[in-house]
Amino acid sequence: MIFGPSILGHSQDIADTVFPIHSRAIMDVFSGFGIMFFFFEVGVKIDPYLMVCPGRMAAVIGASALIITTGLSIGLAVFLKTSVTMSTSLQNSLILVASSQSLTAFPVISTLLDELKIINTDVGRIALSSSMFSFLIGFSTTSILFSIKQANSHHIYSFLPPFLSVVAFVATNFLILRPKLKKMFTQAMGPKRIDEKTIAFIFILVMVSAFISEVIGQHYIFGPLLLGLAVPDGPPLGAAISSKLASLGLAFFYPAYCAVTGLQTNVFDVDLETYYIIGIIIIFTFVVKLIAVILPALCFNLPIKEAVVLALILNARGIVELTFVNLWKDGKQIGNQSFTLVTVSVLVVTAIITPLVRMLYDPEKQCVSEKRSTIHHSNSSLEFRILVCIHNPENIPTMMNILEVTYASEMNPVAVTAMVLIELVGRSTPVLVRTDKYRGETPLLADQVLNSLIQYEARNEGCTTAQSYTSMSQFQTMHDDICRIAIDKRANILILPFHKKWAISGKIESTSSPIQNLNIHVLNKAPCSVGILIDRGILTGFTSVRTSQLKFHVAVLFLSGSDDLEALAYSFRMGKHERVHLTIIRLLVSGDENSKDIKFDNNVIHEYRQANKENDRITYEERVLTDGLCLSSYMSSNLEHYNLILVGKTHQDSPLLQGLGEWNECPELGVMGDMLASPYLKTKASVLVIQQHKLRGKLLSKNMRFLRSKSSSIYPELPTKIICQGVKTDSFYISVDGSRHSY
Repeated sequence: MIFGPSILGHSQDIADTVFPIHSRAIMDVFSGFGIMFFFFEVGVKIDPYLMVCPGRMAAVIGASALIITTGLSIGLAVFLKTSVTMSTSLQNSLILVASSQSLTAFPVISTLLDELKIINTDVGRIALSSSMFSFLIGFSTTSILFSIKQANSHHIYSFLPPFLSVVAFVATNFLILRPKLKKMFTQAMGPKRIDEKTIAFIFILVMVSAFISEVIGQHYIFGPLLLGLAVPDGPPLGAAISSKLASLGLAFFYPAYCAVTGLQTNVFDVDLETYYIIGIIIIFTFVVKLIAVILPALCFNLPIKEAVVLALILNARGIVELTFVNLWKDGKQIGNQSFTLVTVSVLVVTAIITPLVRMLYDPEKQCVSEKRSTIHHSNSSLEFRILVCIHNPENIPTMMNILEVTYASEMNPVAVTAMVLIELVGRSTPVLVRTDKYRGETPLLADQVLNSLIQYEARNEGCTTAQSYTSMSQFQTMHDDICRIAIDKRANILILPFHKKWAISGKIESTSSPIQNLNIHVLNKAPCSVGILIDRGILTGFTSVRTSQLKFHVAVLFLSGSDDLEALAYSFRMGKHERVHLTIIRLLVSGDENSKDIKFDNNVIHEYRQANKENDRITYEERVLTDGLCLSSYMSSNLEHYNLILVGKTHQDSPLLQGLGEWNECPELGVMGDMLASPYLKTKASVLVIQQHKLRGKLLSKNMRFLRSKSSSIYPELPTKIICQGVKTDSFYISVDGSRHSY
């Protein structure tokens, strides 16, 4: 638009220099290919089953957004045509303009949700499903209208040939081509098996399908979209196609289509009458769709704020609306003025909606826990709830060992939830499902994890319960699914695999930056304590706790701080297991034995040791060190014989840690965790770095205000210090001049 006649191109010299007349034909060809392959990729990423069966709530909202908005907006257009004097060109354009504003296009909604990073939230999932169903209705209706347009007369029989041609084309894609492709390319093959010849053949089919669409009287994007729906979504074929189209189609061809559209807009051609009438229709349609979405959403008990956000999202405009107005402009069905105003409205509406949604909807709120969910503050007689996350088959053995040594009995039951995390490739819609309910439809890794959990539950019958979920989403938003399940299951701790993978030689085999970013997001937003598991199981041949006759040696490095207390609490639970030998290694600073923090830690450790005094498999050691060099030396030479080491992520300021943070490669592990993750450390032990859950934001402020009011009401004349740490659930201490009072 900037280079078009609306701004710079208004000067004929600039227009002829930047985009001469003879270049327009070339750009039109590129834009045609761009929109063709764009809609093909859209079809590839859609699961046809979800389009047809989106769920009751999504179907009602999607149908309401399309049908009510279309009916009322077209009604307004007819009223304006009959009651307001206007040009013939504008009269002919009004109904089509109203129709374009009523669309709820899945590609547009999907892109917006992805940009806003809310595609994995409840509102995002409803918006995706609703727009998908609405898109199906609109797509089908448009195809029927094209068939009617091809009829030679008003007789019903003249409508049958073009309609039957469409039915035959659809049937060929879904009854012949799709089953054939599904049989040829199964998920077990993996994306590497898709060769270049197959991709080239699919791309030729795209152009052939576009040609067939024109032959049977449809628009040329009809065939590519239908072909995309026939291609199985996800890996291997859908993922391979998406990766190939990402650079050429979306980075080159698709922007060319948008550029051609912008070059054709000319705001100087639009008169005041057209501004007035088209503006009324655009604003009216926007408001009607808001109401048409909010009312059914409220009927399904969606909170009013989320209903408004959902309505704003479904009002988004984009490439689909531009495609329709370009089609109508090329067919001389709308004039240049209407085309310009609809194109500008796409930009204006999107510019309004995007910041409004950001302002009104905070996806982090669904991850907020109203009370602390930790191991240290939990009641040991209640069910211990643990959530483990798995990216690949190599994560399973060590994760199962962690579950095995997490002591389970009838008096101390354990509830395990496993999440299989798979990157969303070749799909638009994220998936979060119970693995056992969709067994056979989920990836092979999900079935492997489910089988391991079934065996674990059988070995600990009556003491454990186990569930498995499969999450397929983009790494940028995967943390939303993890936090959502952690909230639903009220997990005490969730455990994530480290982003580095060890080779059998002891060196780092591979590193994944997306997994590292995912771990950082979870650490920042988790509603419970978090552990990051540095898996060195491959160095010991993935020895199983269950089958091995050897003892499983666990060490916890205790320096200070709430994270170390959490690691200590978890280690004492592991120490109850009959095959676990637990060593608590207390790291003390020379000359700092009498500080208040040390005394508090002494009391906590004493409580745990007293509760486990009859357990002779638990050993307590104290190491007095002077500085970071001594700490590094101790860790390098004294941790070789352990199978698992637990350590807190952060610690209170200590001379032992001074200067070591400057060498920290992985800040999500903290200083000591990063040292234990070094490939140069002489140990084959896996490491669990733990961060204790802390209340954030308004909840923390609310609790602290309560504590301060409590302390000031008891001791109004004395300064008080509040320490929110205690072994029992929901306990806190008020410290007044060194004397501690517990509540």
